[in-house]
Amino acid sequence: MTCVADRPAAETGPSRRQRWAGLTVLSASLLLVVMDMTILNVALPAISADLRPGSVELLWMVDVYALVLSGLLVTVSALGDRWGRKKMLLTGFSLFGLASAAVLWTSSSGDVIAVRALLGVGGAMIMPSTLSMIRTLFTDPGERATALGVWAAMASLGGALGPILGGLLLEHFSWHAAFLVNVPVMAVAVIAGVFLLPESRSPRPGRWDVLATVLSIIGMVALVYSIKQFGKDGPADIGPWVALAVAVVALTWFVRRCLNRADPLLEIRLFHSRPFTAGTITALTTSIGLAAMMLLMAQWMQLVHGYSPLETGVRLLPSALGALVLSPLAPLLAARFGARPVLAGGLAISGLGFGVLYAAPATYPWIAVSLLLTGLGMGSLAIASAVIMAGAPPAKAGSAAAIEETGYELGGVLGVAVLGSLAAAVYRGALPSSASGEAARESLAAAIEVAHQAGAAGADLAQQARAAFTLSLGMTGLAGGVLMLVAALTVWWLVPRDLDVTAGHN
Repeated sequence: MTCVADRPAAETGPSRRQRWAGLTVLSASLLLVVMDMTILNVALPAISADLRPGSVELLWMVDVYALVLSGLLVTVSALGDRWGRKKMLLTGFSLFGLASAAVLWTSSSGDVIAVRALLGVGGAMIMPSTLSMIRTLFTDPGERATALGVWAAMASLGGALGPILGGLLLEHFSWHAAFLVNVPVMAVAVIAGVFLLPESRSPRPGRWDVLATVLSIIGMVALVYSIKQFGKDGPADIGPWVALAVAVVALTWFVRRCLNRADPLLEIRLFHSRPFTAGTITALTTSIGLAAMMLLMAQWMQLVHGYSPLETGVRLLPSALGALVLSPLAPLLAARFGARPVLAGGLAISGLGFGVLYAAPATYPWIAVSLLLTGLGMGSLAIASAVIMAGAPPAKAGSAAAIEETGYELGGVLGVAVLGSLAAAVYRGALPSSASGEAARESLAAAIEVAHQAGAAGADLAQQARAAFTLSLGMTGLAGGVLMLVAALTVWWLVPRDLDVTAGHN
């Protein structure tokens, strides 16, 4: 078995054929993980109808994956640098497949949440391993930028295929199939990975920092939990403030400890690079917007317009297709025009896409325009990954990957918790006093269920709830658009005009 010890390709690197074969396995694994996340959005109404989860349980179904994953990213990435990134990746594949198979034994909302938590552990092993292995497989910066463009395109393709595959499965099978589809793919990924991927690890990983490990897990979990609870209960409840205080103390201690050690668990000093910081901001911001949009869009299409899961998946295609087209082209555009206009321009285009939700009528043609613009803007993520990974030496690839993936996952939680909470607040405020029943005000799905039980007398409630949800979608688009435009200006300021993603550490 070939082992890449983070030295130049001329010394120990894999052949060109092995590099691109390895990228195929890495991209396929990312494809499945992203598909699994988008399939869940389409499957949520079916899960809700079968298991009748409360609003808190429903949020945990969505968020527990990201909570567990974000809490373990730093630890798992550092462990992969020491144990071997290939071993970590194959273990993640195996756990992801086994957790998906466990859905056959679920009978309650708590069981589904537990399965999603196990998937989060597997995802924590998979996601940063793919990025760090790309960094060590492709030591030539230009070739690496192309590989990261392919990697980002596969994420977009997963976004496109997830809703469609989920819709097809839900047309013919129960919601359990949305999980079971992972099992055979992960089995193939394990076999292919054994033969196609070289092993890589840091040659000088340093001592394992147990205290930093504990601090990173406590800090990230407390941070994500506080964000979720603020979104649910608002600032009046004491619980989120306690969790936030724990997060601030733990993460501050963690950062100071990493800065004061020669061999830190996470290389925080990477943030001294302005381009690295800009790439991380891009990953975080786009993830915030995309997570909120896809969750709300799936509900709007199914519950407001009555589209089937398959129809919803097809109508969500413009976003993923826009990113699929632009992601592979982003390195070429950056080489011609510079990384700064591609990064900031992508965020600005996404911001315009969100703005369409607010400014245009809530009809599908305009929704498709919004999705397409948002997807085109997401193509900047390919350059964000290239900037992040180019700014890290090979021995710190695990830290760079962990930081980027933490940005993605934390952004997903923030999107659902903050923008999702904004949408919920607008929805509740838009319902007239005649629709003041607590159940109807919890969510659109609950309001439609109440209206259905009321028969003909509930027709007005259903119409009012759908109108309120549509209004909340527009207001969320406005907030997301402002966030994207602010991020675009920040990234433009941070990135040097002459930054070249085909140069970097080697």
